Amino acid sequence: MNNSSSKLTLGLIAIVAWLAIIVQFVLMIEARVSPILETSIRFFSFFTILTNLLVALYSTVLTIQPSSSWGRFFSRLSVGTATTVYIVVVGLIYNTILRFQWQPQGMQRVVDELLHAIVPTLFLIYWFAFLSKKPLPWNSFFPWLIYPFFYCLYILIRGSFSGFYPYPFMDVSKLGYQQVVINSLGVTTVFLGFSLLFIFIGKIRKQ
Repeated sequence: MNNSSSKLTLGLIAIVAWLAIIVQFVLMIEARVSPILETSIRFFSFFTILTNLLVALYSTVLTIQPSSSWGRFFSRLSVGTATTVYIVVVGLIYNTILRFQWQPQGMQRVVDELLHAIVPTLFLIYWFAFLSKKPLPWNSFFPWLIYPFFYCLYILIRGSFSGFYPYPFMDVSKLGYQQVVINSLGVTTVFLGFSLLFIFIGKIRKQ
């Protein structure tokens, strides 16, 4: 596939991701039970939102300004593959663990599907079509774990004084630190597993 196909795909992903993020923010503000500032902080405390935002920025920059400094950064194969790992894990954890814990209705259900199913699927297709034929070293995954590590650290620190934990498997007030650490290690294993899987796919597709 050529560069124009890649840009069209990224353009579509950018539109869908930005739309989902903006509408979700509006819905959360409308249904807020806390002041707007606290609600906004909570909004950006969800790994789903942060990772969809990363996807939106990645796709937008590479569509509009691929030659910029940010464009050169996002053009790195390791950055594209790491972003794919993050958004795929978002979809996997939500659809296997969290989906059955609530029943969104109306526009919230639409946005829910966009954030947790459509965007992850579209970005995975983009990666497979345009990036997966290029091999990466096995040790490429080490820097990829920095983002989820500091995310977990942030959630635990902020939750300790705010009482807000965005995901039930990280709720220290209900589970205790020991169980949350165990859960976090489990999620880390998922990140590690998909990182190695995608590196492996790149190596075998190159052959």
